Order: sequence, then C-alpha cells, then structure tokens
Amino acid sequence: MSARIQDVEALREQGRQEISGSSDTEALDTQRVKLLGKKGKVTALLRLLGSLPSEERPAFGAAVNALREELEQLLERRFLALQKAQFARQEEKDRVDVTLPSRGRGWGSFHPVVQVMHDVIDIFSGLGFSVATGPEVEDDFHNFEALNIPPSHPARDMQDTFYMEEGKLLRTHTSPVQVRSMLRWGAPVRIICPGRVYRRDSDPTHSPMFHQLEGLLVDRDVSIADLKGCLEAFASSVFNRPLDVRYRASYFPFTEPSIEMDVSCVVCEGKDPGCRVCKGTGWLEICGLGMVHPNVLRAGGIDPAIYNGFAWGMGLDRIAMLRYGLRDLRLLFEGDVQFLTQGGLA
Repeated sequence: MSARIQDVEALREQGRQEISGSSDTEALDTQRVKLLGKKGKVTALLRLLGSLPSEERPAFGAAVNALREELEQLLERRFLALQKAQFARQEEKDRVDVTLPSRGRGWGSFHPVVQVMHDVIDIFSGLGFSVATGPEVEDDFHNFEALNIPPSHPARDMQDTFYMEEGKLLRTHTSPVQVRSMLRWGAPVRIICPGRVYRRDSDPTHSPMFHQLEGLLVDRDVSIADLKGCLEAFASSVFNRPLDVRYRASYFPFTEPSIEMDVSCVVCEGKDPGCRVCKGTGWLEICGLGMVHPNVLRAGGIDPAIYNGFAWGMGLDRIAMLRYGLRDLRLLFEGDVQFLTQGGLA
C-alpha cells in the first residue's frame, strides 16, 4: 500500500471518530466543514493528484472519492440521529401530563373605575336610590332641549359634542337618563344614573370617553339641605374618612340654584401649600349640584307646582384618580394590566 493510500485510510478513521463523537448538530457541521469544505482535509488530498505519478493517480483518486462518499453518508446518518434526539428532548420538555390535576387560573379583578362605580352605587343604594340606565347614542331633545338647553343656548358650546347622522349624537352626560326616567315613572322618583359619556377632549385630566354618575330625587317639599346631606355622606364614605366640605355658587342650565361641591384635599388635607393634587388650595372639586329647574321637570312630564327635586353629577374617573392618587387620567385607559393591578388599584 502506497504512502498516499495510507493517508486516505488514516483520514477515514479520523473522520469516523470525529463524526461519531459530535454531540450536537452544530458540532457536526463544524466537522463537515473541517473534512469536506473548500479548505477541508479531503479537498486537500484531491489537490495532490496533480503531483503524483500518472500510474498512481487512478487508484488514489478512486480512494479519495470513495472516502468523500463514505464521510457524506456518515455525516447524514449522524445528523438525522442527533436531530431525532434533539426532537425527543424538546418533546419531553414540552410534554403535558394530562392526568395531573388542574392548577387553576388566577382570578380577575374589576377595573379601578368600575370598582369605584360599584362602590358609589352601593353608597347611594344605601340611601334609597335605584340605578337607572339609558342609551349612549342619544337625540338632541333628551341630551339638550329637555335639560333647558335650547339650540341657541351657549352651554352647547361647553359640551364639545360628537354629532352623528340623522340628528343623533353621543351623549355628553348621563342627564338624558333622568329625563327618560321622569317620563317613564313620573314622580316621586329617586335614581342614580351611572355610565359612559363622550366629549371632544383629551389631556391628563380629561378623556374623550369618561364615566359619570348623576343623581335625581323628585318629591314634595325637597330642600337643598336634603341634597347636601346625601352628598356629604357620600364623600365621607367613598374616601373612607370624614372630609370637610364647602359649596360655591355656579351655573348649570338644568338646575336653579346651581352649586359646586369641594372637599378637603384627600392627599394633604389642606396642610401642604405645595400639594400638586389640590395645587395648594386645600380643596378638590368633586361634583356639581342644584335644585332641578322647573323647565326640566316640565320636559319630564312633572308639574313643578306640585313637585320639586335636586340633582347632581360627578365624574367617576376623577373620583378614581383622587382615590388612587393618580396624576394622569389616561393611565386608566391604556390597557396596561400590570399598572391596573399594582398596589391594589384593581
């Protein structure tokens, strides 16, 4: 046996050992390049053909080609074996034992605004109010005219309304539910109206869609003192502690007289002139209120000579912001589950 043929046999033995010793497909590919690549050992043997005597070339060339074919087959078989073993390991890792008992799923929770809505409803339900709902797509009569806001009234400019086709609009407050309830049930009536409302507004303290809760009580000999008693009981309950309250004169077309209600700052309690929540005033506005305007009672089919009543409206999103110490309303509506479930928000 010539020395060159001995080199081929030596490389065959070396190749078998290195291929069989490859532990994964990456290591095997490294051996393939080392043996059969452009700079591989088999290729180097083929380059020797030109330097051999003519009588030795046929035997040497045949031996090298046979070596190449053998190594290619060994590489292919080893690759398939390693791939099969890899699939088996992955399958074992991903295997699910269907005979094991279920581990269950984590319980969900209410969105912070929904939780506040439920809490506020519970408070007013305890005061004898029933929940009333109505459509979010309203008409001009129920959303404006029946609430003493005729077409020429400047208060319409304050609403930033989303108008739709055929005279429809997205309700700008839940007050239309009050009108529908009076037309349906007459007087006496005692209701709260929670729900979504829509206005063209968006900034850290306003959203195009937000949540309101309005209340209405119509009966004989109702006074504004009754209204104050309801709302002061609410304020202490929803923030879980007694709060100081003050009232300021205001204007709403559907109430007369009209008042705004402030409570002492739930963060600094009026003791921090640098408080960013109350801006150093010590007070936070939480709702508007007043005695129902006689024109609104008439639009609801109730005689203002016999009955009177009070109404109020508050933003539930604002109550949620104050309750949870948030500084940007938009955080509540970005769908960040991690944020919504942190620190007892939901």
